[in-house]
This record gives sequence, structure tokens and C-alpha cells, in this order.
Amino acid sequence: MADHGNVGVEFDSSWFDDVQVNLAAVKRRCTKLCATRTVKKQWQAAWLLRAVTNIDLTTLSGDDTKTNVNRLCYKAAHPILPDLLKAIHMQDAGVVCGAVCVYSGRVAEAVQALKAAGNEHIPVAAVATGFPSGQTHLKVRLEEIRLAVADGAREIDIVINRPYALSGNWKGVYDEVRDMKKACGNAHMKAILATGELGSLQNVYRASMVCMMAGSDFIKTSTGKEGVNAILPVGLVMVRAIRDYHQRTGIKVGFKPAGGIRTAKDVLCWQFLMKEELGDEWLKNDLFRVGASGLLGDIERQIYHHVHGRYAAQHELPMS
Repeated sequence: MADHGNVGVEFDSSWFDDVQVNLAAVKRRCTKLCATRTVKKQWQAAWLLRAVTNIDLTTLSGDDTKTNVNRLCYKAAHPILPDLLKAIHMQDAGVVCGAVCVYSGRVAEAVQALKAAGNEHIPVAAVATGFPSGQTHLKVRLEEIRLAVADGAREIDIVINRPYALSGNWKGVYDEVRDMKKACGNAHMKAILATGELGSLQNVYRASMVCMMAGSDFIKTSTGKEGVNAILPVGLVMVRAIRDYHQRTGIKVGFKPAGGIRTAKDVLCWQFLMKEELGDEWLKNDLFRVGASGLLGDIERQIYHHVHGRYAAQHELPMS
């Protein structure tokens, strides 16, 4: 991931105090985006291959083992069958996933697996800070970050303090995220807003801005564990906040939707959103990631259909 160096700024609530979000307009914009934008044939294949490079291939289950982490790492390094890539002349394009995302306790195994396969250039991202609730002591959350970084994590996905956000204690959110950024050291930090628990789109904007002010390199929609995860209206508000922050500071902050993005059609809508709201630069994986576990399988299925004119039988594509 390129270092865009979000060193953050001093806390200033005037950047977001008076924000108002027109819910009807947001919904109208998002509905129109998916209803009127499309790509077909080789152009769709190209967009989907780009999407593969944006995926943080993720496993966050209570029954994660070294074996399935190893399998995840192999899939991240070989996301699309070689014969499919060869058929569309992309075999030498270096198509790999953007990162492997695991619990902090599995980081060392993921780093080892990628190194053994000769793919250590793929970063390992760790969810930390008492993921998904964040309801642990701050000292424990900060120590979890440090341990994950020590084990080789190059990206850290942190969760914000939702009780602070819901009570309007934005300075408290800022201070904690600032401390977490310091604990990350040279690792890039993605701040998970858990938007399904923030109560309003105004709070989504405020949380986005506060996390960027505190130095987050990315802002991320969800843990994937909330009742409502990545939805386009929330995404639109967040990318507008990214645009506002960039206009104020000149600093580019990345965006990561996560949770519930399972189909090629889903990810294309998110790509259209990024292109139209922030521009082509935010389609690259140093500024755009997608947290997903099942999405890659559907993308590979669509690439197979593009090459062979039919969908693959279940046994023809390896498990992801």
C-alpha cells in the first residue's frame, strides 16, 4: 500500500458540527447509480479483475485454524484460475488480492504462509482493538495492536468507541483513534465505524471526519458483524466526507466497505460510486479495499462465464 501519510490534524468540531444529510437525496443518488450504470463483456471482466486486487480476503470466524488461514493465503495469491487469466491475456498481470485479513492471533500464521508461498508482498491485515465490539479497556486494545504489528501485520483494522460516538463525545473518539494510530507505528490503520450502530447518517459523517482528523489511513463501514453492514447510502456519506477532508487538507484517505458484499454486481456498484465521487485514483487498492470472504468466488465465476460462455459447475472452481 502506498504511504499517503495521513498524519491527521488537530481536533476541530466545526468541521462537522453543523452537518446535515438529506436522506431522500442520498437514497435517490444510490438507486440511480446502480440502476443506470453498467459494464459488459471484456469491460466487465476488466473491472472485476481490478476488484480482485481491491479485496481484503477475510476470515473472521470462531473456528479459524492454521489450515484455513493457509488456504486463504494461497487463494489470495492465486485468486483466479491460471487458464482463465491466460484466456484473457492477463496471466502476467500479477493479479492478487489486496490483503489477507484475519484476527490478530492468526497474523503470524498468515505471514508465514504467504512467505512460504513466495507471496510476502501481499500484506496481512489484522482486526484489533477488541473487534468487533471494542468493549475492552483502552490499554488492552492498544496492546493488541502492538502485538499484531510485532507479529508482522502491515495493516490494522481498528474499531471506534461507539458509546462515545452515540453520546456525542467526539473528542473522546478522536483521542482514542489518535492513540491507536500511534500504536500502529508504520502499519496502515483502517478505522471501522460500525455504521449500522451509529444511529444516523449525520453520525456517520461525523465519525468519518473525526477518524480522518485523528490520522486514519482508511475509513471502513462495518465489522461485518452488525445487523446492517456495507450499504451504498452509508458509503456515499463516507466518500463525501473523504472528499471534504481532501479538499481541506490535501490528504487522500482510503475507503473500505465490508460486510454483505457477495456478488460481482455488488462490487461493481461500489466501484461506480468510487469512480464518480472520488475519481479513478480511488479505484486502486492503495485507496480502495473491499472486505469480503465470498465475493471472490462469484467474481471468478463471472470471469469463467466471460471465457467459456457458461457458468462453471461447482467442482470446476476451487474453494475460496
